[in-house]
Amino acid sequence: MSVQLFIELAGLVAAFLLIYGLKRMSSPVTAHGGILLAGIGMLVVILASWVHVLDVPPAAQSGLAIKIVLAIVALALGLGWAAWTGRRVAITAMPQMVALYNGMGGGAAAAIAAAELIGGTSMGGVHWVVTLLGASIGSISLSGSVVAWAKLDGRLGTPWRVRGQHWLNGGVLAALVAFGAGVLATQSGAGMAVLAILFFVAALGLGVLATLPIGGADMPVVISLYNAFTGLAVGLDGFVIGNPVLMIAGMVVGSAGTLLTLLMARAMNRSVSNVLFSNFGEIDTTSAGTISGRLKPAEASDAAIAMRYAGKVIIAPGYGLAAAQAQQKLYEFVKLLQAAGVEVKFAIHPVAGRMPGHMDVLLAEAGVPYDLLYELDEINEEFADTDIALVIGANDVVNPSARTEKSSPIYGMPILNVDRAHQIYVIKRGQGKGYAGVENALFYADNCNMVYGDAQAVLAQMVQAIKALGEAAPQEQAA
Repeated sequence: MSVQLFIELAGLVAAFLLIYGLKRMSSPVTAHGGILLAGIGMLVVILASWVHVLDVPPAAQSGLAIKIVLAIVALALGLGWAAWTGRRVAITAMPQMVALYNGMGGGAAAAIAAAELIGGTSMGGVHWVVTLLGASIGSISLSGSVVAWAKLDGRLGTPWRVRGQHWLNGGVLAALVAFGAGVLATQSGAGMAVLAILFFVAALGLGVLATLPIGGADMPVVISLYNAFTGLAVGLDGFVIGNPVLMIAGMVVGSAGTLLTLLMARAMNRSVSNVLFSNFGEIDTTSAGTISGRLKPAEASDAAIAMRYAGKVIIAPGYGLAAAQAQQKLYEFVKLLQAAGVEVKFAIHPVAGRMPGHMDVLLAEAGVPYDLLYELDEINEEFADTDIALVIGANDVVNPSARTEKSSPIYGMPILNVDRAHQIYVIKRGQGKGYAGVENALFYADNCNMVYGDAQAVLAQMVQAIKALGEAAPQEQAA
């Protein structure tokens, strides 16, 4: 078998593994296996790239040893850093890690495009245009993802906005197009090098400027959007260098990211144009209506005992559960309820947390069976027949004002129908508002009680209350 044939077969195998792996990621039950398959596909691609060295003609082997050394160093650094951070990252920092890794993908795509621009004197016009597109999209994804990481990690505070923000972004975009046209027109020489540098600076700047105004509540949409950008950039690079695996992987990731962006935007009642061309996340809370009623605190033990004797309990988790790292304690509490004959389900809102699928990942880490997890559309009708709904660290996604209060900035956003349960308990650290900065009418409802405290501590008290109840029963029977 020739080296070239082996490389082509390896690419075919890798493409199949990537597509099939992504298909298996569509279900929590098979997602782990899908990730492994996709990883094997990437390994096949890397090995094939090393086999490609054997097919390099003697005339092109100048400096090959240095390139091999640099490739080995790059692989060692990448594998080492990924393995170290992957094992150490806390579940609360998972969104930051996803944003950062996605940015690295965009940066790699931009680097490939830059290398093609440096040696692209023999490229045709179409290849120049596609290379510039891949370079710009990859650079925007890199810088935008880094800003998203900084926001999620608390290194950047409130959204940064200036008067005429759109005009500023539009000016940078116009400069990006102008520098790209200049590169396309010159294609070589010192002038082209200067224009290429300005082109990349403008692309990186546009990613920063486009992401700085975005509020933290919209980060699931941002992460998904830049994921789509990275996939598109990789696919364009695959076309430029004639690599089918990159084209397939890029198109699959780009299309999946685009569909996910649409789903995230719909889940927040936003149009795609609003996501792309306005300061989505800029919320005017002054227009929200007045909420009547009062907050009614409850003890953790009382809430636990009420759930122990309920017939059906639905749990709506949110970012507060992740922040408290209380998923293990929650599942311990759930198992106690199930042992007592209580039907327990989890209601998962698409944008609960800080990234797409955050709650699914969080509960999977605790070992919660996948068949207990239900999406919004699957479970919303069941709240009316539910004895008790338990909300843990969720706010905006359970706010009934989204249904009725037209002056509310979250009006029209699909929410979990928690307020329709017979009784509601909300575990919340304090009386603060959610990420959207909107007061939650649910907390003031007649059938809602607030259990204040860190979710880890509150759930520990609930577990202890149920256990104490079980220990007391045999003693009463003996007496």
